[in-house]
Amino acid sequence: MTEPTPRVTHHAASRAEVPRSEAEVRARTESLGEMFTSFSRNLSDLMRQEVQLAKAEAAQSARQGGRGAGMLAGAAVGGFLALLFLSLALMWALGAVMHLGFAAVIVALIWAAVAAALAMSGKKQLENMKGLPQTQDTIGDIPPTLNPNKETP
Repeated sequence: MTEPTPRVTHHAASRAEVPRSEAEVRARTESLGEMFTSFSRNLSDLMRQEVQLAKAEAAQSARQGGRGAGMLAGAAVGGFLALLFLSLALMWALGAVMHLGFAAVIVALIWAAVAAALAMSGKKQLENMKGLPQTQDTIGDIPPTLNPNKETP
């Protein structure tokens, strides 16, 4: 009796071909310990880079927020002075000669205009704050980076 010869299918033959990617070559040639060391190093580098990016973006946002808050504080001082001079103008207008009160109103209106300009400028600065956009974008890339079928440097 003759023994049947094993059939070699196209699928089995394709497995014996040369690996298609560097990741497959590394998987066949590196030990598990070497792969784990490489993975740990890459993950550590990735986390370190993310922390550095977050720090840089946070510092930039804090500076921009500080400028906006400073302008709003200036607007608050200006508004307080406007209220003070308007109050003084009303008091002097009711109790004294008309020209003294008129002068106080002019000063109060100048302070009101300064306060309005500072408030608009400060509001614009705060609206332009972006937070941490690059960190948010790259954090979203971490799960695909850990994909075992993706090549790593």
